[in-house]
Amino acid sequence: MTEPLNHKLDVSKIKTLTDVKNVFECMNLYASAEEDNEQYKLLKEYFTIPYEPQEIKFELPRKSLEEISQEFDEKIDKQIEDVEYKFAQLKYYQEYQFSKKITRIIEDIEHAKTYGSFPTRITIGNLDCSKLTATGSNITSSFVIKEGGKEVGYYTFGSGYFRYYKRDKPNFIVRFCMNKLLDFRWVDEK
Repeated sequence: MTEPLNHKLDVSKIKTLTDVKNVFECMNLYASAEEDNEQYKLLKEYFTIPYEPQEIKFELPRKSLEEISQEFDEKIDKQIEDVEYKFAQLKYYQEYQFSKKITRIIEDIEHAKTYGSFPTRITIGNLDCSKLTATGSNITSSFVIKEGGKEVGYYTFGSGYFRYYKRDKPNFIVRFCMNKLLDFRWVDEK
């Protein structure tokens, strides 16, 4: 059995902070943590108090079933409105296209009644060639490439249907080589 030793501490022998530390470690001091104990409040920063982590709870505000149901109904209503709007647009577009085609059929029938035959339509992409009228024995067009204005002349070959306009007149050597080697003729505009 060990009995605690009750010796008086000789304060005059304590000279350094290390001595003070050693004395306190040997004394095994304990403090009672009671709310009304004022000494504990003064000394609690000096004692090793075990840290007890507290649970931090993050709770999102819970929605009631009615709120969730109402939010869901609003989203569904919005989706239904969007779909109805898109269908209305599609219906309008299809009615327009149908009306346009019916009008064309009626015009063709009227043309057939008047002239005895349906009009001939040759379409190339979005170009409707049925509206072209020939004034001579054949229809000819030219292919023109321009640089953007203020052209002084153009290169051409063959019967002259192709024209490549230039802003600057090439020198004699370039014109001569283009004519003799590639059969491109230079024609002055001005």
